[in-house]
Amino acid sequence: MTEHLTTLVLGGTGKTGRRVARRLTTIGVPTRIGSRAGTPPFDWTDRDTWTPALRGVGAVYLAYQPDLAAPGAVATVGDLARLAVAHGVRRLVLLSGRGEPEAAEAERAVAASGLDPTVLRASWFAQNFSEGHLVQPLRAGVLALPVGDVPEPFVDADDIAEVAVAALTSDRHAGATYELTGPRLLTFAQAVDEIAAAAGHPVRFVPVTSSAYAAELTAAGVPAPAVALLTYLFTEVLDGRNARLADGVQRVLGRPPRDFRAYAAEAAGAWRP
Repeated sequence: MTEHLTTLVLGGTGKTGRRVARRLTTIGVPTRIGSRAGTPPFDWTDRDTWTPALRGVGAVYLAYQPDLAAPGAVATVGDLARLAVAHGVRRLVLLSGRGEPEAAEAERAVAASGLDPTVLRASWFAQNFSEGHLVQPLRAGVLALPVGDVPEPFVDADDIAEVAVAALTSDRHAGATYELTGPRLLTFAQAVDEIAAAAGHPVRFVPVTSSAYAAELTAAGVPAPAVALLTYLFTEVLDGRNARLADGVQRVLGRPPRDFRAYAAEAAGAWRP
């Protein structure tokens, strides 16, 4: 059954959330942005904001900030899911991560709420290169990260959003888990080469140790908890465990996932000095 329920998009200003919200609005779904600036506001750290945000909502897109690997995330998303059930939410789509033990725990916590969530296990976002802290080093011509020659099937955030909208607007995806990847495996060095070609200026990738990366982030003023989380994610998840393609995008949308080269061509302006 396809039905347009009022939908709360948590993380509605983030990489995937704003794309989900835009698509829902375009097809006429009543949409509520779950963010501190939303109406009503939603804040993961202020539980008094949760009930007003959930009132009258039938579907929820749950993208947790900063990451499901963050301390306390599993318990928090489980509590939110139980509250959603109590408020009559019928569909919940959880943005999860491939190969993250904490993300798997979060999936179980959400399922324990009594809902049959749709789980989207996404690989590393292509848009991490063009929408965030990696933009400036790419513009400067050198990207240094604590990853080696490990391939990753970078997934386009627009594909994630399109899959999420399909699950938020139809019961047929309830209880399903979809692994979302791009169509090719690329090392970070290869991805940077494609970025350089698209942007039309030289960029090189330099692998560094996790300690050197942490020191660089700290020197740049990044708070210690964020440094610890970023270092953990790079060293824990990008170890080859996700170096395989999955068919989630094809299964839901009936088409292949978007290729990294097409993404880079569209985003090229972000990397030009």
